[in-house]
Amino acid sequence: MTIASTIARAIDTRMSARAFTQQAVPRELLTGLLAQAARAPSGTNTQPWKVYVLQGHSRDSLVDKVCAAHDEVRAHPEKAADYREAYDYYPEKWVSPFIDRRRENGWSLYGLLGITKGDKDKMHAQHQRNYRFFDAPVGLMFTLDKVMGRGSLVDYGMFLQTLMLAARGMGLHTCPQAAWNGFANIILPHIGASENEMLICGMALGYADDSDIVNTFRTPREPVESFTRWLD
Repeated sequence: MTIASTIARAIDTRMSARAFTQQAVPRELLTGLLAQAARAPSGTNTQPWKVYVLQGHSRDSLVDKVCAAHDEVRAHPEKAADYREAYDYYPEKWVSPFIDRRRENGWSLYGLLGITKGDKDKMHAQHQRNYRFFDAPVGLMFTLDKVMGRGSLVDYGMFLQTLMLAARGMGLHTCPQAAWNGFANIILPHIGASENEMLICGMALGYADDSDIVNTFRTPREPVESFTRWLD
């Protein structure tokens, strides 16, 4: 295999896995993946990323805390005010075509899982799968020093993508998760982050469970012609 074909295969086979096996991921392998991810570019080589790796008890206890908070918000919607994101991941007001793609994504996934509109119990349970890292044995949390500017979010995106592609190269799968962001006031103390850090996102990492129907889900992509303007 050429370098080009290897990279192309990693890109083409990357997906957001939503079911994982319990096969352990050795620390040496994780260290190697993070070292590769650190080769991602960043403005003036600031390398603004900071990573927390959760396995075993640290992972499981965070899952318990956040799932309990998620259940509490459902039972007492006014509690949602206690959980705020550090930055706006999504727009305050949705417009087309973005809202259309979002709806297609959500209802296609729910349809595959047999979740119908109005089935709030199943929707809540599926959403909570995020806070269980989709059963992946490794959970990752990514933070950024609050002093950094918005450009560092661009750097962070390149770091995360590099990590996900490196994982594919080793036969692993990932699921980047902004769903954790609202529970930063639980997560940051749990991982020992300083007051100067803000949560960027979480990520599930492990070996995908190919027997689970949820991992047959593939999101569509717009053709190049729809988002590109050629200037001669």
